[in-house]
Amino acid sequence: MTRSPNQDDDRTWTITSMADEFGVTLRTIRHYEDVGLIAPERHGTSRLFHPRDRIRLQLVLRGKRLGFSLPQIRTIVNMYDEQPGEAGQLEYLLTQIEVRRSELEQMRRDVDETMTELELVERRCRQDLTALESS
Repeated sequence: MTRSPNQDDDRTWTITSMADEFGVTLRTIRHYEDVGLIAPERHGTSRLFHPRDRIRLQLVLRGKRLGFSLPQIRTIVNMYDEQPGEAGQLEYLLTQIEVRRSELEQMRRDVDETMTELELVERRCRQDLTALESS
């Protein structure tokens, strides 16, 4: 079946289908709407999500997986439509990636230090226990 380029632009999704597809709760989608990350079309209490909403939800969820905060994600996503546009968006994103990577590297060092300390404490506890049992 051949589709015209604009045919996909007419497609809509319900909040339930979006939640099912992306594996999130209805509450999560409503929250993202409340904080202005997505803006579905409203018909009374019903929401209709267009391709733009779907893409924005994908970007929000990717940002969350990468550990960005909702305000950071909002800035990144909204920059596409505002000045300085896509180039500014990409520059900002690269800066945020650098910051996030640095945070994760510090967390890795902290975990490594904690694991080493746990090994030392465990070894000492086992030695003390063996000494108590042999007395």
